[in-house]
Amino acid sequence: MADPDTDPTRSDRTVLDARDISRALTRISHELLERNKGATDLVLLGLHTRGVPLARRIADKIAAVEGAPVAVGELDVTMYRDDLRSQPTRRAHKTALPPGGIDRKVVVLVDDVLFSGRTIRAALDALADLGRPSAVRLAVLVDRGHRELPIRADHVGKNLPSALAERVSVRLAEIDGTDEVTIS
Repeated sequence: MADPDTDPTRSDRTVLDARDISRALTRISHELLERNKGATDLVLLGLHTRGVPLARRIADKIAAVEGAPVAVGELDVTMYRDDLRSQPTRRAHKTALPPGGIDRKVVVLVDDVLFSGRTIRAALDALADLGRPSAVRLAVLVDRGHRELPIRADHVGKNLPSALAERVSVRLAEIDGTDEVTIS
């Protein structure tokens, strides 16, 4: 079987371009503000890797509306994953909580793609070791379905029904040099 990243026969279809991603993040930002009744006690935790820049972008959009910064942190769930035996070569990243921590805060986990739900389960386990938020919410750029666990996003940029064999790729300027979501 050919490597999907180097297979010349693979055809990527762009489902979100840079403007679409920006609009989706703006909508998520406003939904978060409405649900939380402002930015007070709101903490955004980006899941490595692409959830981190998404969380920062959402924080910037919220700050532009509210006129005050929003706490942003980074969450590494590598050691909480249930697939370490089958994929042991994952590189660990840092977890960095914002000043003030997460206790009694509304924590919004931010990720690029929601698929099986296993990464979010790992994130919830990691959060339990870090503190006790008053509420935990989930914001994702893309929800592609195929859940294996009873996990649902509170805020979704785009619902993207897909086949299990299809690959959804998120590329962000901060990491990949461009903003787009493709399916192949």
